[in-house]
Formats: sequence, C-alpha cells, structure tokens
Amino acid sequence: MRRHGTVATLLLSGSLLMAGCATVPRDPAARAEFEANHDPLEPLNRGTFAFNLFIDRILIKPLARDYRRVLPEAGRDAIRHFLDNLNEPIVFANALLQGRLKAAGTTGCRFLFNSTAGLAGIEDVASRQKLPKQVGDFGQTLWTWGLPEGPYLMLPVLGPSSPRDGIGRGVDIYIDPFRYILQRHNFPAAVNTGRAIADGIDQRARNLDSLDEIQREAIDYYASFRSLYRQHRAAELGGGVPAAPLPGFYEDPGR
Repeated sequence: MRRHGTVATLLLSGSLLMAGCATVPRDPAARAEFEANHDPLEPLNRGTFAFNLFIDRILIKPLARDYRRVLPEAGRDAIRHFLDNLNEPIVFANALLQGRLKAAGTTGCRFLFNSTAGLAGIEDVASRQKLPKQVGDFGQTLWTWGLPEGPYLMLPVLGPSSPRDGIGRGVDIYIDPFRYILQRHNFPAAVNTGRAIADGIDQRARNLDSLDEIQREAIDYYASFRSLYRQHRAAELGGGVPAAPLPGFYEDPGR
C-alpha cells in the first residue's frame, strides 16, 4: 500500500508541475522573451508568488513593522551583525570549496574578530579593520562547479530561487555547525527555527519602503521581482561579494 501511495503521489506531483508549465509561444519575439525569462513554471510560480504576498500582508509585513517600531536602529543593526556572524562558517566553507582562498581567509578573520572583540558578533568590528563581508553559499559553489541553474522557481514563503540554489540551501543547512552545536547540547529545535524567523523579519523590515515603492510602480510586480532577483543573484555569483540588498522577503537565497 505504501508503494502504491508513493507512486500516486509522484504522479500527482508530476501532473501539478505539468499543469503549472507555461505554453511556449510560437511568435519568434515572444519565444525569445520566454526563453530569456527561463520561467517555464510561470503559472505555478505566479500562484506561489500570490500566496507569498498574502502571507506577507497578513503576517510578515506587520511583524516587520512592529520590529522596526519597537527596536531602535542600533538594536536592529546589532541583531543583523549577530545573525551574519553565525553564517560566517558557511561562507568560509563554501569559499574554500570554490578555491577562493583570499575570501576564505577574510571570512575566517572576520569571524574571529567579530566573535571576540565584536562581542559574539553584535558589532561588526571586522569591517572597520578593512575585512569586508564575503558571499559564499553552496548554490554559488555549484555554479563555480558548472552545474546549470535550472528554471526560475518561486518557493512558498522562502521566495525566489532555482533548483540549483534550492539544493544549495539544503546543503548549507546541513553543514551549518551551529545546528550540530545546538543538538549536542540538547537545545530545542525551536532555537534554530527562531534564528531563521528573526533573520527573515529583520530582512523584511529593512526593505519595507523599497518593496512598497516597487509594488506601487510596477506594471507586473511578479516580472519586476523576478528581474530584480536575477540581477541580484548574478552580481553575487559574478563578483563573490554582497550585491545591493534585494527588496524581498529575504536578502537572498543563500546569504
């Protein structure tokens, strides 16, 4: 029975994906635009995007507004620095996997300075020592190894991504050393979940005004959001340094 249930689930999932695929236009100009967008799941992605906007409107955005209203800017910056510092080991590991030894060294020094002189990372003393923040995630590592990106993919709540970055996100979660530290010391799983929620709310709070402006001015908000994400991700992949903040639910899929 379990085997038949699994087969039925796979067939249903395949049917949903097929139903969510966009029809390839016959007109040459429209076809060229379709291929440039690389979004064959556009109907499904638009539905997920609408769901994300609904969740944002009733939950995430109100929480972000309260967060920004209650905490002063200095407090929000301290939280941001602390969360970024927790992510530095992942950046370090991926920089090594990509052969970016200078970036790995910079990241290692950043983590050392900020974890000590920066009081567990609540102050970014490393940047003042001319050690700029680096980018490194497993999605980027797969890119350097030549793995194709795959089609554009809008994930529920998590936002814009791709199959390659989705895999990368999962690997980054798996190799996160703090996850194992929490498990070893029998901390509840809610601690790590709370970290992810705090990161999302902080990122959303930092983009309240920019998102409202883009949504207000965009003719097609979904298409504008897709374009912004791709520009942002391309800048990260090409330069290996943080791109300008992406106005979205989160800063990026693999900070």
